[in-house]
Amino acid sequence: MADTLKLAFVGCGAIARYHLDGIKEHAPRISVTAAVDLDPEKAQVYATETGGTAYANLDEALEKGDFDAVDLMLPHDLHEEAATKCFAAGKHVLLEKPMSLELDSCERILAAAKAAGTVFMVAENSQYWPEIVKAAEVIESGAIGDIITARAAFTYEFDPYWFKEDQPWRYDKRRTGGGITIDGGSHWIRPLRIWMGEIDRVVGVIGHPLKEMEGESLARALLHFESGKTAVLDAMMIDTVFAPDPWWRVTGTKGELTIDTGFEGALRLYDRDHREGQLLMEPMGYAQSFGPELADFAAAVLDGKALAAGPEQSLGELRTALALYRSAETGSWENVWD
Repeated sequence: MADTLKLAFVGCGAIARYHLDGIKEHAPRISVTAAVDLDPEKAQVYATETGGTAYANLDEALEKGDFDAVDLMLPHDLHEEAATKCFAAGKHVLLEKPMSLELDSCERILAAAKAAGTVFMVAENSQYWPEIVKAAEVIESGAIGDIITARAAFTYEFDPYWFKEDQPWRYDKRRTGGGITIDGGSHWIRPLRIWMGEIDRVVGVIGHPLKEMEGESLARALLHFESGKTAVLDAMMIDTVFAPDPWWRVTGTKGELTIDTGFEGALRLYDRDHREGQLLMEPMGYAQSFGPELADFAAAVLDGKALAAGPEQSLGELRTALALYRSAETGSWENVWD
């Protein structure tokens, strides 16, 4: 069995930097041997840094490149075509979330993965976010008792860093499948599912305060879980200034856990012995989730190790977003899994 996973970066935009930094820090068994982007300058930057080869398109890379797996970091509307093409070529596939825009498309991707018999992983990096992982351990320990409710607040001041293209694809609802809920909001929904189990119903509203974005830049929703418990999801990307507010709050019968606002927010415990809050770990942050994610993918390919979360798990975030969109139209509770 090979000791090194040869990986092609497909899409060399902003998220590729996080992936490469994560590989350098936490996934030494991955070698990036190809970089693919329609912008040759972007591809060449990553090829030069990694010692790989730059390609102008995926077809050329699949024909000429030396790699076993692909890391697909593309706009949402390109996921199905790229993933199925790579499966047909016998490649292992790491695909950025969401798996696709629609459930039928996801089913076709899953069928192609099964037919290929290669490893398929959807890159939901909040599964590996250090504070999220530690919070799950604290909850499991019983430190806050039984969970009563929770709140996830994706409140994020508009950052042009993610919209640097001449025609930013995230502004186009046809390319994203929606707005912030289906995109970045998934990073807030997955932790709730890790901590509280499966979501079965959603009711909520959406809004469009960020005029440049065709999809929603505001969502407020109530999530109902199979356990009977509820949580609040707030998602806002607005060109304004937000006051400090925990990005997560988990309330239990013995106390609360919070994760501070910001991509390096600290995990804190509030209980009768720590009414001012106990810092449970030094903040590591969002950026430290990508390395463990890539290392998990490499271990699945090289060692046959089971993934921390299979690709089907990502359907929960997608289905929750789609149910919220339906609820915004009907004004009613909408089922997630029907």
